[in-house]
Amino acid sequence: MPLTQAEDITTLLGETRTIALVGISDRPGRASYSVMALLQDHGYRVLPVNPQIAGEHVHGEFVWGRLSDIGVPIDMVDIFRRSDVAGEAVDEAIAAGAKSVWMQIGVIDEAAAARAEAAGLKVVMDRCPAIEIPRLGIAPITAE
Repeated sequence: MPLTQAEDITTLLGETRTIALVGISDRPGRASYSVMALLQDHGYRVLPVNPQIAGEHVHGEFVWGRLSDIGVPIDMVDIFRRSDVAGEAVDEAIAAGAKSVWMQIGVIDEAAAARAEAAGLKVVMDRCPAIEIPRLGIAPITAE
């Protein structure tokens, strides 16, 4: 079952440091663009992923074509893709060794969530960390 309890989501966000954001847009009017900025402002390292703009930069970070291209440990994969293709990103997250997947508001794929959980990943679905962080009062990450 995807995480729904405030305590579980708070713990997950507290354990997360590096987020791969799949479906980043370089257009300021898109939700993925503003969510990436909020996550960075909160102290997370966000690695944007979008094959259509790979090699460019968004919010100062190099845009990767695929999760498998990143080459550093990923704590969370935040998915800004349609529900009918979100499963591909979940499968890539599993293959990349991510610890969790977060499917954005409106992104629902029960089968992909079950695959992720079976592989040992924590799952959040149909929520947005940019909403959950202030709602749950999660403090910004400080340098360790």
